[in-house]
Amino acid sequence: MVDRNDAVDRIEAAVDLVGEPGERMSMVAEVMEADMARLNVTYNGANGDLPDPVTRDASDADIKRWATEAVRAGSVPGIPADPNADFTDFVVDRFPVARVMIRPKTPFGSKTPFDWL
Repeated sequence: MVDRNDAVDRIEAAVDLVGEPGERMSMVAEVMEADMARLNVTYNGANGDLPDPVTRDASDADIKRWATEAVRAGSVPGIPADPNADFTDFVVDRFPVARVMIRPKTPFGSKTPFDWL
C-alpha cells in the first residue's frame, strides 16, 4: 500500500518542477508546437519514438520516409539500426493527442509463423 504522505510529497515535488498554478503544462506540450506530433515507430518487434517531433498533417509518404531514414541511421531509441529498413508497406495511424504511429500491417511488429522456415 502506498503511504499517502509519501504520495503527496512526490506530487508536490513534481509540481515544483513544472511551475506555478496556471503555468502547468505537459512536457510534450511545452516542447512541441500545436501542429506537431510525436512519431512512434514499431519495427521488427521493437518500438521507439523519434527524438524530434514531426508535422502533424504530414503525408503518409513523408512519415514513412522519415521513419525509414531514422531507422536506417539508428536514430530511433529502442530500435537497432537497420540499413535495409523499408516502411513502404507499413500503416500510419494518427491520434488526436499529438501522436502519430507507424507500424507493420501485422499487429505489434510480429513476424509471420513461417518466417523461420
